[in-house]
Amino acid sequence: MAPPSHLVALNSAGLRFGTKTLFNDLTFGLARGEKACLVGRNGTGKSTLLKIMSGQQELDEGQRFLQPGITVAYLPQDPVFNQDETVFEHVKAGLRPDVSEADYLVDAMLNHVKLPGDRKLTGLSGGEGRRAALARALISDPEVLLMDEPTNHLDLPTIQWLEEELKNFRGALMVISHDRAFLNHLTRQTFWLDRGTIHRLGKGFEHYEAWAEEMRENEAQEFHRLKRKIVREEHWLQRGVTGRRKRNMGRLRNLQDLRQKRAEWMKGPGTAKLQVETLDTGGDKVITAENISKSYPLADGGTREIIKDFSTKVKRGDRIGIVGPNGAGKSTLVKMLVEKIEPDTGKVDLGTNLTMLYFDQKREDLDPNSTLWETMSPGGGDSIMVRGQQKHVVSYLKDFLFDDGQVRQPVYTLSGGEKNRLLLARMFAQASNLLILDEPTNDLDMDTLDLLVEVLDEYDGTLLLVSHDRDFLDRLATAIYAVEGDGTVIEYAGGYSDYRTQKALSNNATDVSGITPEKSSGKSKKENAPRAKSSAKLGYKEQRELDSLPGLIEKLTEQSEKLQAEMADPELYSKKPERFQEASKLLEKAQSELEASEERWLELEEKQENLKAGKL
Repeated sequence: MAPPSHLVALNSAGLRFGTKTLFNDLTFGLARGEKACLVGRNGTGKSTLLKIMSGQQELDEGQRFLQPGITVAYLPQDPVFNQDETVFEHVKAGLRPDVSEADYLVDAMLNHVKLPGDRKLTGLSGGEGRRAALARALISDPEVLLMDEPTNHLDLPTIQWLEEELKNFRGALMVISHDRAFLNHLTRQTFWLDRGTIHRLGKGFEHYEAWAEEMRENEAQEFHRLKRKIVREEHWLQRGVTGRRKRNMGRLRNLQDLRQKRAEWMKGPGTAKLQVETLDTGGDKVITAENISKSYPLADGGTREIIKDFSTKVKRGDRIGIVGPNGAGKSTLVKMLVEKIEPDTGKVDLGTNLTMLYFDQKREDLDPNSTLWETMSPGGGDSIMVRGQQKHVVSYLKDFLFDDGQVRQPVYTLSGGEKNRLLLARMFAQASNLLILDEPTNDLDMDTLDLLVEVLDEYDGTLLLVSHDRDFLDRLATAIYAVEGDGTVIEYAGGYSDYRTQKALSNNATDVSGITPEKSSGKSKKENAPRAKSSAKLGYKEQRELDSLPGLIEKLTEQSEKLQAEMADPELYSKKPERFQEASKLLEKAQSELEASEERWLELEEKQENLKAGKL
């Protein structure tokens, strides 16, 4: 039985899929007012756990507890719609039974998510479908709200509106999301699902990474103790005598259990091996656009101007983040820039010897009925060319965390994050010098997302990134194209936070002077703050190094002080000369590393200050 404070809880929960145990003996719950995130690798069972808590999935073992009279609302990762329904009918079905006739509540909610109620669910875009599903979940005013990747396909204004709604939510909330900024702003508890075990941190996601690192260090120490225990048990059994046969059998079973535990530990969570190769061909000029415009006809006979008189120059090494509301024209802009569609007016010139790769957020290139093997090698055979070298299909898929049993399974059995990993696997098998990534972060787990950022940070080609992920854009983009939705596109230097700051300053300038800043090509901003790969901020790897150096310096300082204190003992040299020599070498090494770390910290700090001052 769950504690009285829990609105929903699981007790000794266990679930298996075939021969695979997803988790066993899980016990945890959510209380009123808790705002929690559920984190973990793709495939560990996060979405399944949310379905169990919502009552949509049965347990093999254990119990689900729900306080009487409690309403649970669940937002799935991939909502399934009745295509014959209108948006209004779909959202209205989420109302509590006692307020089912309150149509005004439905109208108010649709106004919040900016959706017309008379639209059929069929034909909705990914962002519109997500907003409709959100409206249905929120309109019931539930006591428990369970949300699986709620920010997927949403534009940034809607994400910020959702954040405010959830901050004011008084029930119990659990959310799965890859969006760091969203989780940092919202959550106060963290549940980490790792290899069938759930760990709880009574703090929000912003504290998760330091906590997880500490947990991994503790596990490494425990693993070391386990290995030593196995050695002792093996030694005891080898020297045991026949008269202790019965006790030997007990210890043998214990040894087998220890070996099994060690095998599970050695598997670990795994890390995807992402690599992307840059072609050296091509010049400095990548894209030149001059006064490009695009309009589409409306049903009433009029036209809608999507892009108006936009001009820009994209050079090799630029990382352009493209943001804007859903339907504003982000994809249209990208397709014009890479000549997939022609502008109505103006012209686009591409550089020579460009080899581009396109990541499509809709995953339309994936055949759901093909196996992973067939997806990677559609022409047959058991090997593919990976960046100019022959590699076995199974071996390559393992680099992207797919196991042997999955390679013959159809694509439709994969989770959203696994489908994205499969797309990345197919794309990164080829070399390129221009990458277009349309919402690549959707459904990826945090570790794979971190690795993707690191790989893209080292990519020497050009990136066009359409994304709603603020943290992702801050870590990669050197310029932002803001598609406003009224035909204007404004170019800003820096990442997403820089864009927000500059936009706020521009708005203030407009409020004070009554003069609106230039909104077409963004040339004035580009001249004042020229783009380059290192112009806006430190690279991702350098920033991580800078963040980690203070901890390393402190650790090396403590180590040096301990060794100096040990060597200060006058009896150490006479009684333990070998230890004295060992401590002396360790001290010399620690002091050398300390000096190098301090110099590196000063170097990076100086570089960061110069970047902020615009000197680099």
